[in-house]
Amino acid sequence: MYYRYERKRMKEIWSEDNMFDLWLKIEIAASVAWAELGVVPQEDADKIRNAKFDRVLYDKWFEETRHDVVSFTRSVTPSLGAEGRWIHHGLTSNDVKDTALSLQLVQAVDEIDAGIDRCMGVLKIRAEELSATPCIGRSHGIHAEPMAFGLKLALWWDEMRRHKKRLALTREMVSVGKISGPVGSYASIPPDIEESVCEQVGLDPAPVSNQILQRDRHAQFVQTLALIGASLEKFATEVRALQRTEVREVEEPFGTPGFVSTGSSSMPHKRNPELSERICGLARLVRGHSQTALDNVPLWHERDISHSSAERMILPDSALAIDYILDTFTRVVEGMLVFPENMMRNLELTKGIVFSERVLLALVESGLDRTSAYELVQRHALAAWDKNEDFRESVKSDPDVTSRLGADEVAGLFDYGYYLRHVGRTFSRLGFASKEYAGATA
Repeated sequence: MYYRYERKRMKEIWSEDNMFDLWLKIEIAASVAWAELGVVPQEDADKIRNAKFDRVLYDKWFEETRHDVVSFTRSVTPSLGAEGRWIHHGLTSNDVKDTALSLQLVQAVDEIDAGIDRCMGVLKIRAEELSATPCIGRSHGIHAEPMAFGLKLALWWDEMRRHKKRLALTREMVSVGKISGPVGSYASIPPDIEESVCEQVGLDPAPVSNQILQRDRHAQFVQTLALIGASLEKFATEVRALQRTEVREVEEPFGTPGFVSTGSSSMPHKRNPELSERICGLARLVRGHSQTALDNVPLWHERDISHSSAERMILPDSALAIDYILDTFTRVVEGMLVFPENMMRNLELTKGIVFSERVLLALVESGLDRTSAYELVQRHALAAWDKNEDFRESVKSDPDVTSRLGADEVAGLFDYGYYLRHVGRTFSRLGFASKEYAGATA
């Protein structure tokens, strides 16, 4: 991953230092397990607990062997005496590598889960803050009906909550180890060793394996991250749309510590939604990796190595990218400027036609058939749209309307608060607090 798009803890998780530490942890756990069976003398197992990995030796051996696990074991045994002969006893490379990789995946899931918690916390705060702020709701990019801006953020919160559930299932799926020998038959290492090693490192033994852990598990990991990325891209796309000059209902934080302070090399006035655009771009990257992860599931016989090179890129890159854009989106929402006056300006842009459905329903409830009511209201709406007339005044002056509803009832239909009256009910379902709308009738 390009250095600009990575955060410290996730980078540490996918570092070679962490990988080699986990490999050594698995090797030591296996020796301890052999000692429990009486194969390795307890005195030797106690000494192996202090085994050390030498990176300089590893690099030297790798130049000669081009095999990472052989080079690793040869870089560990010099830190031991005769007891070094027990290192990698009965194991195959993927007993070590896949089990350690599972630990990395668990660490990555836990870090992203913590990021989701932070994101949800910020979304909840802003949703509650803006629960009584009216804005226009849009469908097909066109003005539809008024809504509370906080409802948009509450919807995002609930979507992230679903991702948290998906992550929990993914954590369960990848929290398995495999210490079953060259083709998963336990011919060179009994199941007791696998059970002991997995217990020592905090994993469950895979119920059955061949030479590797099956890659549907890893595909689920990347698919889950891709889903999170897709949601973040959706949210960021909305921020971008609402920041457009003609709309300007929200704006990314700009010019404050840690955020962009220059929008263009040529136009000093520019404030671009650069962070949200970055979120969208990196989400696409992870979505592409999800296809590669699926392609890694079918391997020849008990395994081939076609998945390995791809995983060295797609697993860390996917985790690093999602961790980064999740944090970026959280900071965008936390510092996002919101302009209620522009939201009201946009609500008024079409001069009341957003109340068309409410007038329609009132006419139907008065006894007029729906088709006639629809055509009556549509006539006023189209005139208001095409001729830039005020829909409310047009409706108020139509005797076909006032004869059924009365002037006072018609005037009462044009109230933005009507569209916010159930926000509290929705928020209570989520465990949110809401404010009461205090705005005036339009």
